Amino acid sequence: QVQLVESGGGLVQSGGSLRLSCAASGFTLDYHSIGWFRQAPGKEREGISCISTSTGRSDYADSVKGRFTISRDNAENTVYLQMNSLKPEDTAVYYCAVRRGYGLYCSKGDYENAYWGQGTQVTVSS
Repeated sequence: QVQLVESGGGLVQSGGSLRLSCAASGFTLDYHSIGWFRQAPGKEREGISCISTSTGRSDYADSVKGRFTISRDNAENTVYLQMNSLKPEDTAVYYCAVRRGYGLYCSKGDYENAYWGQGTQVTVSS
């Protein structure tokens, strides 16, 4: 069974840290692109980070650059998002998405026909 499961969300104080995990089962993440997205109430889903398992390249949205780090553990078939210096505006449901491809895909439209997880809630209090 093909499945993506996000975990690691929770409640954290402003300035704190969380590490999100996106674990894949039923397929290997090799030769895929993985994106992290988030959606807050009243806002569109936005891409925040992405990584290519083929090249190791990654990218970040300006709003999280310097604070978030995306990484991949191929042995665990898992992609992580380390989130530091969290702000209340980071509060959202965070999703991972996976698509085939050797390139780096970072936009929501790039994952229109992709596998998506169910999301994990991140709440940052002030």
